[in-house]
Amino acid sequence: MKGGKKVGYLFLGILLSWPLCVSGQTVIDEWNAIKVPPAPQVKKVAVDPASTALLLLDFNKQTCNAQTRPRCISSIPKVQKLLERARAANLTVVYSLSAGAVPADIAGELAPRSGEAVVTSGPDKFLNTDLDSILRDKKIKTVIVTGTASHGAVLYTASEAAFRGMKVIVPVDGMSAEVLYAEQYVSWHLVNAPRVSAQTTLSRTDLITF
Repeated sequence: MKGGKKVGYLFLGILLSWPLCVSGQTVIDEWNAIKVPPAPQVKKVAVDPASTALLLLDFNKQTCNAQTRPRCISSIPKVQKLLERARAANLTVVYSLSAGAVPADIAGELAPRSGEAVVTSGPDKFLNTDLDSILRDKKIKTVIVTGTASHGAVLYTASEAAFRGMKVIVPVDGMSAEVLYAEQYVSWHLVNAPRVSAQTTLSRTDLITF
């Protein structure tokens, strides 16, 4: 009986320690040992103007300002040039606002023109808006996603566009966040996430042609 009890206690000890053996350390425990993966490739891309829309997400003063997100302010000149070229090529242009903002809050250099749609939502600009119907009515197959924050509106709207079967182009100089890490993470995520990566191309504003 004593020998049986020893075996039983030994078995119980192994059983209790089993989760620790198979799970190892958590990502938090390994945080400082994680190596940054190689930078994803930024590619030239040509799009069909008739079936492509340029999305300008949350360039309103509440989310794009020098105090909390100066990198957004720095991105405006490049996005402005892309916007001018897109308009000249007759692309569909759609804006979004963060909650509580109005079109007049959008940076003057990027201000919407009459007839250009504006939607308001949280990070996913498809949620509770008519963005999908706007794009479907125009027979849009590809969206170019710019805006702020990269880990908010850009990430979730680009991902949802991919889930809805659209091709997604994200110019890395046209998205911004409070810190570089967020932009880095989103760049990696968009070209590695299941389903999203198959639909997404990372580019730069000057590498996109119409």
